[in-house]
Amino acid sequence: MPGSLRVVIVASEVVPFAKTGGLADVTGALPIALARLGHQVSLIMPRYPTIERAVRSLEKVQDRLTVPMGSQTEEGAVWSAKLTSRIPIYFIEHQAYFQRDALYTTGNGDYPDNAQRFAFFAKAALEACQALKLQPDIIHCHDWQAALIPAYLKTALQHDPAWASTSSVLTIHNIAYQGLFPPEVMEFLQLPAYTYSPEGIEFYGQVNYLKAGIVYADLINTVSRRYSQEIQTAEFGCGLEGILHYREPDVYGIVNGIDDREWNPARDRLIAARYTASNPAGKQVCKRDLLETFGLSPEWMNGPVVGMISRLVDQKGFDLIESAIHRMLALDLGLVVLGMGEPRYEDFFRQIRERYAGKVGVAIGFDNVLAHKIEAGSDIFLMPSRFEPCGLNQMYSLRYGTVPVVRATGGLDDTVEAYEPASDRGNGFKFETYDAEALLATLQRALLLYHDRAAWERLMQRGMQADFSWGKSSQAYADLYARALAKRRGEAVQV
Repeated sequence: MPGSLRVVIVASEVVPFAKTGGLADVTGALPIALARLGHQVSLIMPRYPTIERAVRSLEKVQDRLTVPMGSQTEEGAVWSAKLTSRIPIYFIEHQAYFQRDALYTTGNGDYPDNAQRFAFFAKAALEACQALKLQPDIIHCHDWQAALIPAYLKTALQHDPAWASTSSVLTIHNIAYQGLFPPEVMEFLQLPAYTYSPEGIEFYGQVNYLKAGIVYADLINTVSRRYSQEIQTAEFGCGLEGILHYREPDVYGIVNGIDDREWNPARDRLIAARYTASNPAGKQVCKRDLLETFGLSPEWMNGPVVGMISRLVDQKGFDLIESAIHRMLALDLGLVVLGMGEPRYEDFFRQIRERYAGKVGVAIGFDNVLAHKIEAGSDIFLMPSRFEPCGLNQMYSLRYGTVPVVRATGGLDDTVEAYEPASDRGNGFKFETYDAEALLATLQRALLLYHDRAAWERLMQRGMQADFSWGKSSQAYADLYARALAKRRGEAVQV
């Protein structure tokens, strides 16, 4: 395995500078963990209006960045700040493209010029690497917004000595989002004409930015082992299963880590009492606080409380919840739900809260304090997702001694080990078939064990002792980078 690597991470969002989803959490946490391993890490992202609110000082480090876009050129600039004292982050400035209220969409749908915006971003990121003399060993690109970069490295820049020893890695966070645009965008992409083919970036008569990354990146990874396998099937591949299966030897899965500084019941300042696996008494204090916060009857101190924190959409299994809710609530459990999403599900949960007052608590929206209270105060955490590339809440739940009940898909399957009563192993409960009957049967098994307090406490402790830190995941990424470098250079893999 090589020593210190120069890694440039290119992404459209990074915590704490801009966020719409889990992508930003990963790109904000992974660089810090990689730096702890001794690697030299830099980040590149667009300069949005949110940047000024998240940094103390910005420094312009490149006044003029000229980017060819077809027959014309676009000009930008590069600003820098610090993610940590050791990790610089560079912001690509383009007033027309990035000074907007939202990152990708308006209330009426995607920005109509997203193809231009993120083609410019990909090209500008490469130009910035050269202008700032970053000389990366690895360019780590995230999702479709950065996925053109591997295509440029393997085509337009393939004979440029400045890039001769740089490898590219593409991480797919959710394959449902691909960056599909009409073929006319080829004019300003300035990729060779041969790339617009079924073997290249063409996708049913359109240009597919994510496919460009899949075809041309040295290695590809997703955010869990199971999801890396699922996206090679017609059920989950969203039309890209063929090219992913073709590249199967180069496709990996690395589960995201969790931020142990924020999600740790031993130090969490947002919960009513702190506790550990060896001294879990504070969890009961947190449960009482949760019941009071959501207006549930205090009698649930002696019964199981199920928590859910989620977007209220079909992907997260709420069609199953909707069809099973009355049978589910007949199982003698309390339910607490925090989330927002489709209006039909928001209305549904408001009605359920009114019908089952004292038994069901619902908060529509998102509130970080409530999220911590639910993780700490619930006994069981329910995630019946149709698909889940990685998932974080099941790992938070394990950390907080809140036993997960999940569908065995994607990262849920990788991180939750099914309880085996004969051997007293496992840390949660899983069901395979995506239907309400399987969900209810699995929930019933969990409730039955809940009343065996000794077995339940052992189950809780196993979950709390599991390692889902970024330290473990970052080492897996470092190994992936070593493989990518070896592949690029035609060397034997040594990790």
